[in-house]
Amino acid sequence: MVIDGLCDLWTSWGLLGVLVAAGCCLLVAWIMRRPPNFPPGPRGWPLFGVSKAGQLAVTEWIPKYGDIIGYYRGPVRVVSLGSYDVIREAFVKNAEHFSSRPRPLNPTLATYKTKGVVQEPYGTTWKEHRKFTLMSLRDFGVGKRSLEGKILEETRALSDEILKKENQGFCISNMMQVTVSNVICSIVFGSRYEYDDPKFIRLIEAIDHFFSIPRSGSALLPSLIPILRYIPAVNRNFLKLREVEAYIGTHILEQIQEHEATFDPNDIRDLIDAFLLEKRRRQEDENTTFTEQQNILVVMDLFLAGTETTSTTLRWALLYMILHPDMQEKVQQEIDSVIGQSQDPSMAHRTQMPYTEATLTEVSRLASIAPLSVPHAASNDVTFRGYHIPKGTVVQANLWAVHHDPQLWPDPHRFDPARFLDDAGKFVKRDEVIPFSIGRRVCLGEQLARMELFLFFTSLLQRFSFKLPEGAPVPSEEGVFGATHSPVPFKLVAVARD
Repeated sequence: MVIDGLCDLWTSWGLLGVLVAAGCCLLVAWIMRRPPNFPPGPRGWPLFGVSKAGQLAVTEWIPKYGDIIGYYRGPVRVVSLGSYDVIREAFVKNAEHFSSRPRPLNPTLATYKTKGVVQEPYGTTWKEHRKFTLMSLRDFGVGKRSLEGKILEETRALSDEILKKENQGFCISNMMQVTVSNVICSIVFGSRYEYDDPKFIRLIEAIDHFFSIPRSGSALLPSLIPILRYIPAVNRNFLKLREVEAYIGTHILEQIQEHEATFDPNDIRDLIDAFLLEKRRRQEDENTTFTEQQNILVVMDLFLAGTETTSTTLRWALLYMILHPDMQEKVQQEIDSVIGQSQDPSMAHRTQMPYTEATLTEVSRLASIAPLSVPHAASNDVTFRGYHIPKGTVVQANLWAVHHDPQLWPDPHRFDPARFLDDAGKFVKRDEVIPFSIGRRVCLGEQLARMELFLFFTSLLQRFSFKLPEGAPVPSEEGVFGATHSPVPFKLVAVARD
């Protein structure tokens, strides 16, 4: 029995020794695999890397490591750029090295020949489809007065919905998302939805769910380490994300199939029709990238990029107006002076409204709804500011750090539109405000988003004053971080203006 006990003890200690030795080997391998002259940064855990690498954590590292930080997220090498100067130098001056995309987190998407526009690596396919998409957006009104009419149509529909809640406390989130989504629907699908359409409501809920799922730290690990996808305790968000993406993709496929059934090459109704026309033109080319799968992905890119980000920015704008009624009044005074009550806002009014422009710019800066933007990737080995960055390294722009840099913005967490006004009250553009990123991969929906933000914001404040419900607690200005930075749900009261 004593011998058996000693054997058990030896076995236990032997097993422990093996585990310790294996751990040491992993640790050594982890340290040794960090490329020479790689940017400094936290080491993280072997295999798993840095557990917390969201925008707040990465920004907190800057005083210690500088504005070029290297670390691992799971097995993925990441370089974070934390100042405007380094982001501009990388994405503009060294665009040929830093304009690609990393391998998609969705393992199914990673196997596709093409990956839409947003996730497509830098190269011929990306250039071709970005050019096609931008031309199609222009053809269907982006940047033109024809689209202004569609946006204003949605502002009137939104105003009608708000009037049903007049003088009542309500949450405007769903209304706002439906309204903004209808604009992109008119461009992509050629039609709009009613607010109570059950199919549309489910689609909006899916999009909202897509953006609320965390994308940092442990939530990403199953995407980066395949074996973790089979562990229920850690794969929950991964499975939710795949489920939501599949639902949105199915909805888009149904739209494409309906368009194919009624397609007329002499009557191009929307972006899906434009894609189908280009697909038919190239059907003899065996290497064509204008496929049904690519059609789904391009439409999904536009739908996701063109809904949540704009509606979230508008919700932040209304929150700041509620919290700063004096600033809301200044915006309304400018609206009354320049536009009045007898006509709709127009993009032509924008240059005459410096305070409104400053207010929307400050919303974009302070809210920073895409705090880490869409990640780039190094397309080749490159030396950047003395550091070695290997090919394939994920390169992220920390827009949160730029927009909250106290050296650029005194008291950076305070809402203050006057930052963008000179002594004469004229609007002063600041290059350091980059909510759509910069360089070759700048958001392709930037022009549409700027139109929507100005027209929706001015239309709402032309017709309503917004305030907190009586006795309601003051909403927090600290948002919730998912794929975007969203305000905590809040209620408001809309009072129709005389």
